[in-house]
Amino acid sequence: MDETSLLKQLARSLMTGQPIAAADPLRPCWHLAPPVGLLNDPNGFIQHQGRYHLFYQWNPFACAHGAKFWGHWSSTDLLHWRHEPVALVPSEPYESHGCYSGSAVMQDNRIVLIYTGNVKYPDGSRTANQCLAIANERDEFDKLGPVLPLPAGYSGHVRDPKVWQHDGRWYMVLGAQDLQQQGKVILLVSDDLQQWHSRGDIAGSQLNGLGDFGYMWECPDLFELEGQDILICCPQGLPAEAERYLNTHQAGYFVGQLDYVQAHFPHGEFHELDLGFEFYAPQTTQAEDGRRLLFGWMGIPDQDELLQPTVAQGWIHTMTCPRELSYHDGQLYQRPARELQQLRGERRYWQGRADDAPLYTADSAELWLQCDGPFRLQLAQALSLEWNGTRLTLSRPHVRTAELEHRYWRGNLTELQILSDHSSVEIFINGGAAVMSARYFPQHKLSFDFTGDAQLNLQHWPLAMPVIE
Repeated sequence: MDETSLLKQLARSLMTGQPIAAADPLRPCWHLAPPVGLLNDPNGFIQHQGRYHLFYQWNPFACAHGAKFWGHWSSTDLLHWRHEPVALVPSEPYESHGCYSGSAVMQDNRIVLIYTGNVKYPDGSRTANQCLAIANERDEFDKLGPVLPLPAGYSGHVRDPKVWQHDGRWYMVLGAQDLQQQGKVILLVSDDLQQWHSRGDIAGSQLNGLGDFGYMWECPDLFELEGQDILICCPQGLPAEAERYLNTHQAGYFVGQLDYVQAHFPHGEFHELDLGFEFYAPQTTQAEDGRRLLFGWMGIPDQDELLQPTVAQGWIHTMTCPRELSYHDGQLYQRPARELQQLRGERRYWQGRADDAPLYTADSAELWLQCDGPFRLQLAQALSLEWNGTRLTLSRPHVRTAELEHRYWRGNLTELQILSDHSSVEIFINGGAAVMSARYFPQHKLSFDFTGDAQLNLQHWPLAMPVIE
């Protein structure tokens, strides 16, 4: 279908579906969600002349994974977002089955998008083209077409380019699967964004001391933070363990040092970025003030996602809140972006026994707590968080079976910061040393309901709804 036809179909989908989606009581107050249809990976996250741009994988026609478009929001403050013209439409033969994920850079004071053009064939095989598009004066993007075909030695699963500049040259990491069905990250280099040269695999299964470690690595992101190089990636195919790797696919990071000359990346062990039920495909950018910021997709591919109740209202999935990253004491920390504090209403403070805690509203709120012992926190019979003194357990009914499912964190709990928003929760543990994110779908009025004998110190803020233009 040509671009004009696709845009006409998109307009019809928006006009008929948006009023229904907007009226859904499960729709977030301040998290970013699609107007209609399915949202997944954040793409092209960048700041230019004081304005943030966040692109996203989007199927505007259905709550299903299909031929993806790139939607586009922008903001000056990470709070108030406006819809920009749709950035990419899968209308060309080299992207016939979707404009898949990618990133954005600045060149000659214009935003350049680097993305994967996905092509599937009738026999079930596929290929991938890495493509460019450049911003024009109308805030639209003109496609320049493929600049990198499928590299030799890999299956058709090569995608998600993340590009940055180092010492005057452009570098790219690509998620890939080799012909032995081992997940890899490829490093490439270019002088002009047009001609790319592979430097080989720098991470993946059977590399850097890893054994088998997944059949495909998606959404790589490599950046420097506090003198360390951090590689974020999403290995698919890690076997579940008792208390980790419990989602269908994982998102995590390695810490190491990239040797740009030798194209070598020795690194340490893999750490999950988020220990909750929904977190995948994160992407970072360096803000103009020097902060490293991250958005993630609050979803997991192939994990009963299409059974979520918002599908009946014509939309599915949200982004996480924007997060600030820091690295110290040998660990990556994630905290809610400081701008979110501007959403806070009147602060309420309470101290006492958990059983006596007041019922604070949780539909759109921030809660900060300290405790001296075990307690349990319930949210509208749809989600619970329990601390037993050594282990934090997040639980909810499975969307398909209704049986309780669990996610875990172990350590010495000193504080929790909880952000809730109608049908999602993000729990920041010990100042962001760990995070647990989840969607949940309450059928009752949302409140924080505590039980237990522990002494609690609580601070609570209702969070206001920012304007999305």
